[in-house]
Amino acid sequence: MRNCPYCGKQVEGRTDKKFCSHYCKSSYHYVKNREDENNLFRKIDTQLKLNRRILKEYNKAGKAMVRAETLLGEGFNPKYFTNYWKSKSGGVYLFCYEYGFKKTEDNGKPKYLLVQWQDYMN
Repeated sequence: MRNCPYCGKQVEGRTDKKFCSHYCKSSYHYVKNREDENNLFRKIDTQLKLNRRILKEYNKAGKAMVRAETLLGEGFNPKYFTNYWKSKSGGVYLFCYEYGFKKTEDNGKPKYLLVQWQDYMN
């Protein structure tokens, strides 16, 4: 008799069955994929979560202007975003979940205008 590679319980059923339940199969592969540092989806998800955390940290009031070097120094990568919104004036805001940003210049210095998703943006 075979044992489940995740929980060690005895596996019953088909001869080619490897796991005792769907839960064990899913959990086994979840843990295995988390350990794989070269997993592309893991890298993207990690960067998106970092971007969101940074945007949330610097945008406490719903709208803020922050120097680009400050955000980039924290590990922010503007190439990773979840969605975008185009304003009536033609400006494009990129969003990491509910926190958005738009690259701009203020007094000749590169900055990011930070916003939070609003109902009218739907």
